[in-house]
Parts: sequence; C-alpha cells; structure tokens
Amino acid sequence: MNRTARIYVAGGETLAGAALLELLRAAGHCNIVGMPPDEPDLASARQVEDFFAEARPEYVFLVAGKSGGIRLNRERPAELMRDNLLVAAHVIHQAYNHGVAKLLYLASSCGYPRHASQPLQVESLMTGPLEPTSAAYAMAKLAGWQLCEAYRRQYGVCFITAFPTNPFGPHDDFTPEGAHVIPGLMRRSHEAKLRNETELIVWGTGTPRREFIYARDLADACLFIMRHYDGPEPINLGGAAELSIAAVALAVAEVVGYRGRLRFDARQPDGMPCKGLDSNRLRELGWRPSTDFRTALAETYAWFLHHVAEKGDGPLEDRGTVLLCRKPGEPGASAHGGDGGPPGADAPGSPQQSRTVPFFGPFFGVKEDPTDVRTAL
Repeated sequence: MNRTARIYVAGGETLAGAALLELLRAAGHCNIVGMPPDEPDLASARQVEDFFAEARPEYVFLVAGKSGGIRLNRERPAELMRDNLLVAAHVIHQAYNHGVAKLLYLASSCGYPRHASQPLQVESLMTGPLEPTSAAYAMAKLAGWQLCEAYRRQYGVCFITAFPTNPFGPHDDFTPEGAHVIPGLMRRSHEAKLRNETELIVWGTGTPRREFIYARDLADACLFIMRHYDGPEPINLGGAAELSIAAVALAVAEVVGYRGRLRFDARQPDGMPCKGLDSNRLRELGWRPSTDFRTALAETYAWFLHHVAEKGDGPLEDRGTVLLCRKPGEPGASAHGGDGGPPGADAPGSPQQSRTVPFFGPFFGVKEDPTDVRTAL
C-alpha cells in the first residue's frame, strides 16, 4: 500500500476512524477518499454503491457501525444490530464489486463468548453464548467477520478481519447514552470535580478486568496489519496489561483531579467478567502498543476538555454509565440509579451491594480487585 494508493476509511467519524485518518495523513498518504463530511451514508445501499463507483478506493478500512456502552446496548439493541449489519453488507459487497485490493474489517471483542478461556484466542470465537448485555451488537460484528470470510472463500478476495481490545482516546463518545467505560468515567469525574461532589458511583462491582488500547495505537495496529497480514484467520489487536474496572476508575480520577470517593454499585451489571486478548500473533509479526496507559488517559482528557467540556453542553445529571451524586441525604442527592437503574440504586447498600473506595493519590498500573485496592490505600 503505497502513499499514492486510494484509501477509504469507512467510518471516518468514529473513534478508530478519526485516529486512522490522522495517522494516514501523518504518514504521507495523499489520496484518501470519502473523508468526513463527504462520506456516504453507509446504511444506504445506493449511496455506498455510488461512492465506490466514483471514488474507486483500492484499500478499505471498515471501522464503521454504531456502538456504545451497557446503557445503549440495553436500550437500543435492534438499532445497533441493524446498523452494523447494513454497514458491513453494503461496504463489503461494493468493495468486492469494485475490485478493492484489500479490505480490513474491524470487528469487536464483544464477539467472544462470555466464558471463553483467558486470554481470548480467535479459536474460541462462536464456541459459546455471548455476553447478554451486548449480544445483538456482538452478533452483528460476528456476521461482518463471517461475510468477509464468505467473500474470501467464494471470490478469492483479500478481506481480513481484526478483533480489537477496548479502544479509547480523542474523538471518543462522551455522551451518557453512548459512552464506554473510560469516556463515561472521565466525564462523570470531571463534572464531580467541578461540583465538588464528595462521592461518585460506578456501575458494577469494579472487579471485571479489561484490556484497553489507545486509539492512536489501534490505528497504528490497523495500518500495520493492512501492510503485513493476509491470513484467513482473524487476528487480535491488543497487547496491553489487563486492569480491573476499579483500577481504571481510580486512574481516571487521578488524571481528572477528582478527589472524592468512588462507590461501586454491585446491583448494576458488570458485563463480561474478564476480557483480555491473546495477541501473540500480532506480536510475532513485530507490533506492540507504544503509548502507556497514563499518557493515553491524559491526552484523552486534554481532548475532552477542549472539544467536549468547552462546548458547555450542560450537566448530565444522573444519566450515564457512571452515576454522579452527592452523599445520600445531602440536598440534591440522586434518588435513582444511572443508566435507567432501579429506584434507590444509589442509597446506602449492604457490603454485598456496594463498596466505597477512598481516593487519595496516584493509582496506575495496579491490578487488584476493589477489596485489595481499599486495603492498599
């Protein structure tokens, strides 16, 4: 893929798409087509067909499709599934019709079975039930992978699929409806700091473990495998250490400068208990992430301050992935859980229902569960 090749990033306004466009431009690629705001509506078969006929891309990064956190997956599973199915079907078919030299389809680690062995290996895909909270979205991403495989087998095209770990970074979705864990925590922590709130409630127990990848590193991995991987098997894009949600929440609070207490509401869903990828194949090819977690968080928060917080789009009140509230009993304390949680979800709970973690200082690279975190601090 030389610097004059016609390249199309399908989903240029997504987290991964925006990072890819920045990386491609920085690398000297001068023939990028379909950049926002000129990208077609990928849910429209006619618009996608017309775009491919006119732009004639040679290489396609398919990173489009609606996504979101637990709240969006619970409230709009049909919308998420339908959008991702349409996007994959339209783009993959037109890539074949118009002779694209190579296509990379970015799936999702949500496609792994809920109880698959850790770290997650591609051999475990479609061997067990999915995490229920994101099953519709995950099934659509799996269908996109299978569609690439089908076109590859029937037509001999070079369409490859990658399963990335949990991405975050600039251009992320910080809305209460769509935010994943890090942008949701970041916005809530920021608002809690501004309001001098004394307590921040985080959904779930804090014990699930996640692997994260900075968007810039994910874009670099996508570009790397576009150049160096042609295999029929999907490939995992990860390589960072796993962290508990409690550790992530504390790290975000440190970067934001929130000095209150975090309380984990165990009555809210956790999602998959553990989700780290086996990225040995990627490492064998010679790629590793280059951005440490704290630097990535700091750069993400700086982008948030400039592009989201400065817009003055108003407080989130008690909505979102992470619930912001005052101490129970104080004026203005929330009376119900965030993300459509049950009434009284933020009331004082038993030790089995919630746990409070004080936050007094830096907390990076620690992997303990919330009980160990509390003891350590």
